[in-house]
Amino acid sequence: MDNLTIREILDSVYRGQIRIPAFQRGFVWEPDRVAFLVDSIYKGYPFGSLLFWRTSERLRTEKKLGPFNLPDPQADFPIDYVLDGQQRVTSIFGVFQTELKGNSETWKDVFFDYQQVADVQETQFFALSPEEVNSDRHFPLRAIFNTTEYRRLTRSMNDELALKIDAMQTVFREARIPVQTFRTDEKEKVAIIFERINRQGVPLDTLQLLSAWTWSEDFQLQAEFEDLISELSDYGFTELSNDISLLLRCTAAILTGSSRPESLVKLNGAAVRERFGEVINGIRGALDFLENTFHLPSISALPFENALIPLAVFFAAPTNTEVAVSDQQRHILSNWFWRSAFSGRYSAGVLRHLDIDIVEAKKLREGNTSRLAEIVVSVSSDFFTTNRFLIGSVNTKTFIALLAQNSPMNFISGTPINLRQKLQLYNRKEFHHLMPKAFLATSGQTAKSENLLANFCFIARSDNRALGGDRPSIYRGKMAANIDAILQSHLCPNALFDDNYEAFLALRAEALAHKARELCGINP
Repeated sequence: MDNLTIREILDSVYRGQIRIPAFQRGFVWEPDRVAFLVDSIYKGYPFGSLLFWRTSERLRTEKKLGPFNLPDPQADFPIDYVLDGQQRVTSIFGVFQTELKGNSETWKDVFFDYQQVADVQETQFFALSPEEVNSDRHFPLRAIFNTTEYRRLTRSMNDELALKIDAMQTVFREARIPVQTFRTDEKEKVAIIFERINRQGVPLDTLQLLSAWTWSEDFQLQAEFEDLISELSDYGFTELSNDISLLLRCTAAILTGSSRPESLVKLNGAAVRERFGEVINGIRGALDFLENTFHLPSISALPFENALIPLAVFFAAPTNTEVAVSDQQRHILSNWFWRSAFSGRYSAGVLRHLDIDIVEAKKLREGNTSRLAEIVVSVSSDFFTTNRFLIGSVNTKTFIALLAQNSPMNFISGTPINLRQKLQLYNRKEFHHLMPKAFLATSGQTAKSENLLANFCFIARSDNRALGGDRPSIYRGKMAANIDAILQSHLCPNALFDDNYEAFLALRAEALAHKARELCGINP
């Protein structure tokens, strides 16, 4: 850990050594917060250390230091990129520097109010606009390291005030700013460190980090992803900040064989640009496969969104080509998908399991022996009688995906349900109880929760209102003539109309488990 003086920080910025990488967010501190930091330095309060990445390689794109345009680096100095502490570095530089002109209307100079009574809690430093400055009480901190200006401002002061200002100047001249510097030209290490210190931030930071190494005049990674997300809006993709983590994992898996986004920085920027068509084809092919094979038109309907990653690897193909899927490959992909869902494969050990599945998906695409679907799983009726219906949970999503495989029909009309519409909306209003809550309460059949998976199916809100809260044997009369076909499409036994909840749950749960085992390729 080093301790730099404020003067040393100013000089490093002036000569172009301290710089802000393009993957950092912009300067966002309000003027009052800048003044508060200055007060903390003055009083010797802890305010955190800075983290610099020292390298001899300059990034293609960089940001300004807040409102200040940075000078080009001198050839004989290494570059220190700020990974953590950008707001503090910018604040310190902006307050005390005198050589660069800022171009932001939001920046305010900070002043020492020498009439303010010293207090451990209250600040003595204020960010002021020109019209707020009172020369009889406000001393500008920009004069602290400017000898000529400092002398001019203190020349007419009485001895007591001059001593007070000198004491304040001495504090800032002797203040030490803690700085931790790590030296490496290995970009993947920088990616990992930046990810860790920004773990509470938004995933877009990672994309900006990668963009700094893959940018060119005719290719900008961030713009490419924005265009892709716009194109994939029908599949439930909304905006870059929401979906970039998943897309980065798909990109890393296709180009490097690893689902870790930081693996991308090992690649030459030209390689990313040249192979980006494979990424687009892989993601498109995976989404089309999910909709056409499993009737799942939106990523929100997937039990695990990470399932998109091995599929994208399988379907990755150069521009203007596509992967032709054989019956055997389709069978293996299907078994893998369902076994992953019912086993909770991506609930724990996610990166390890993804990396295994990426390797096996690539083998499968290339026609080699693949163990992709060799996932140990067992599905019993308990899955459907112990798990509750919670619209965002993995088990509920798996259950809904299972129901979608049986071409379910509308309860009232007996016509096919528009699954694309239902699963794109994907909300609680499209699913209702087979045994109504009101009936179970009045009949005293409440030993088991009414919200278990086995008691749910696709029932639109309008159909549910028409059926009412009556017992099944009564609402049966409101259903279409093809009752048996409707029930079969929902994997629902005719015992529903016996009005016996526990007996019905057991029978339907077994029917659901039988279908699940069939999808997983498990022998009965």
